[in-house]
Amino acid sequence: MREKILLVDDDPAVRRMLSRLLSEEHYSVHTAINGMEALELAKNTRIDLVLLDLNLPVKNGWDTFEGLTRENPFLPIVIITARSNQIFPSLAAGVGALMEKPLDLPTLLQTIRELLAEPAATRLARMAGRPTQFHYVPPKGQEKAGLAQKS
Repeated sequence: MREKILLVDDDPAVRRMLSRLLSEEHYSVHTAINGMEALELAKNTRIDLVLLDLNLPVKNGWDTFEGLTRENPFLPIVIITARSNQIFPSLAAGVGALMEKPLDLPTLLQTIRELLAEPAATRLARMAGRPTQFHYVPPKGQEKAGLAQKS
């Protein structure tokens, strides 16, 4: 059975590009353009992983994150955003990964594979604030400046 990814982004170009990429990698992709739509989809469909933008209409990304994890604390979520300075809120919230736009697509795919393979106990530990692996990928170019923190 193909793993289901919920892609939540209000930018139609980002949704099209990532949907095509993920479909080529044999994932089943569901898309939402805002947080309310994402929560409704997640309530009615089994989702294995979420790619979540923070700048969303109707219900912002952090409120959407909270709703998704309240319903399913084991759900791995990757924040994909152009918003800077989100590493500490992401760590505090128990996010599986933070990737800043523009996205490094090979790294995104590797991060998705790692999070989908991660044991549920690790996800729960992250949500409880215990130390776990956190994937952080700054925008392309900044990793050369020594700002990458994949730990």
